[in-house]
Amino acid sequence: MEGPFIRTEGLSYLYEDESATPTLVLKDISLQIEKGEFVAILGHNGSGKSTLAKLLNMILVPTAGKIYVGGKDITADDIGDEDMLALRRSVGMVFQNPDNQLVATIVEDDVAFGPENLGIQSAEIRKRVDEVLSIVGMTDYAKHEPHRLSGGQKQRIAIAGVLAMLPECIIFDESTAMLDPLGRKDVMNAIEKLNREMGITVIMITHYMDEAARADRIIVLDDGRILFDGTPSYVFEQEETLKECGLAIPQCTELIHRMRDAGVVLDGECVTLEDCVSLILNSLEKQ
Repeated sequence: MEGPFIRTEGLSYLYEDESATPTLVLKDISLQIEKGEFVAILGHNGSGKSTLAKLLNMILVPTAGKIYVGGKDITADDIGDEDMLALRRSVGMVFQNPDNQLVATIVEDDVAFGPENLGIQSAEIRKRVDEVLSIVGMTDYAKHEPHRLSGGQKQRIAIAGVLAMLPECIIFDESTAMLDPLGRKDVMNAIEKLNREMGITVIMITHYMDEAARADRIIVLDDGRILFDGTPSYVFEQEETLKECGLAIPQCTELIHRMRDAGVVLDGECVTLEDCVSLILNSLEKQ
């Protein structure tokens, strides 16, 4: 495949509701996402980030513009059922509430649900279920009932269910929003493993700055348009503009900014806690 894995051109979406005035949620979005990239998408409520996620998976159909996945125009008028099935295999999606994604009463049956609907042979399904449960660290829970699991464990089962269909890309639509800190940590570790070790393209919609800091790249949406698109260090340097948009920066980044404002010499970038500790220790060693 030549070119980016996902590309959009002039993507727009008009939300129409009989009870409200039609709203243009996305406005002329053009972006590229390379295969194997880890991209975080930020924005305040109503900025259009979840709408963009659903468009990339064709859960929603754009009002205007084009979407290319693997070089194929998935918004073309002649797109067929086979093409849409191929898209759903290629681009999986994990949503906010894990309870809404689990369909079976036993964990391994839930993970097998997607491949079964794709007509995969039983032996191959068994192999995939075992493999993906191991990847997300849930092998010991294969025979458990999903409703007895914690929120973080349920979300990892949801990820396993998507992963069993062998996607090239997984979109996480605020998948940690309903989890406690431990659950968030476990899910983020699983997401990083999929990206760093397996090469799966990750698109993560989030409102947690510390999660976005772990991505290769951050796209910030504001009022349906792309405001920033760059590395975490570049985006988090735009502190004042982000605050005007109702967004924060990671606490460790803000601490370094305040220390520099106070005259402390700290050389280097800071987007993670590890960066923060390293900068402060290096500064102390030079004193």
